[in-house]
Amino acid sequence: MTASANAHAAEPRAGSAPGLPPALLAVEPYALARAEKSAILLPALRALTDHHARQCAPYRHVLGVLRSDLLAVESIADIPFIPVRLFKDYELRSVPTASVVKTMTSSGTTGQAVSRIVLDRETAANQQKVLVRLVSSFIGTKRMPMLVIDSPTVLKDRNLFSARGAGILGFSMFGSEVAYALDEHMALNLPSLLAFAGRHAGTPVLLFGFTFIIWEHFRQALQAAGVRLALDAGVMIHGGGWKKLTELAVDAATFRQGIAEVTGIGRVSSYYGMVEQTGSVFIECEAGHLHASVFSDILIRDHRDFSVVANGDEGLVQLLSVLPGSYPGHSILTEDLGRILGEDDCACGRLGKYVAILGRVKNAEVRGCSDAYAARD
Repeated sequence: MTASANAHAAEPRAGSAPGLPPALLAVEPYALARAEKSAILLPALRALTDHHARQCAPYRHVLGVLRSDLLAVESIADIPFIPVRLFKDYELRSVPTASVVKTMTSSGTTGQAVSRIVLDRETAANQQKVLVRLVSSFIGTKRMPMLVIDSPTVLKDRNLFSARGAGILGFSMFGSEVAYALDEHMALNLPSLLAFAGRHAGTPVLLFGFTFIIWEHFRQALQAAGVRLALDAGVMIHGGGWKKLTELAVDAATFRQGIAEVTGIGRVSSYYGMVEQTGSVFIECEAGHLHASVFSDILIRDHRDFSVVANGDEGLVQLLSVLPGSYPGHSILTEDLGRILGEDDCACGRLGKYVAILGRVKNAEVRGCSDAYAARD
């Protein structure tokens, strides 16, 4: 199958995706132990696989090549997966063109292909609904004044979002007031920053951004300017971009310490997520672990034969989510390396799997949200 072949694929028929299982919406995001969660996720993922096979001809072709048999799916590990790279080469769409209300793109350096993820209203609404539930379980339901560590120019086109833009828009739902720390040139907007810090000194605030951008354009710039913002009661959530910081010898502990030095913030949490599964983010808990919610699952596979490895062993990350209804992104094999650290026994008290993401597989195309920005410099 070639990329051009996709242009001749039949237009998907109008038809609703299975939707979010009501049983998952009825519980807290990290409240189901393994057996209970699997009993709900497995039929939901099977239904999504069947839906996409019927509605998306290129996906159906891939399943045929893989000789996938849904009748033989007896566990979540049996749900067929596709390489995330396929979204760069083909338009994988399970809804009619007229139903697409938003397209999201992965970040890429100049000349790189990018993934294009199409959303209908239901899928976009489900992504937003689940993201709110996940993040609220960590920071509470009350909106806080929010400082976005980025430039507002990222949100130029409300119908076509980069991974950065999608992240900013999604997390902006938690802001009662949204200010931007950087100007259109990615330089500190000091008047805006100082005004924000002055208005909210001593009160809870939320800071959000992408890891490398926060470090390079916010933390380092504030330090160079000799400015310390009094945001001690704040919380920071950040994601992506660790590859570039690892090259600079900046690990998670160094990052947290650096942020504390210029803002006073002691509560810093990272998250792991992909534009191909927006909404199904893995958020870092108080014990320093990334958690899968009831809406998603994660498997680690051996790169040699794609078998599932034991907890504690390193391998390729497979992500599963009940959210993708308009495109077949519910089961994808990423180019990330990871390790499952445990399940249902994290010190933070949350149930489900908790994991460590170890970086990109060797020789994989670098595609991290803020790494891609850094590569342009």
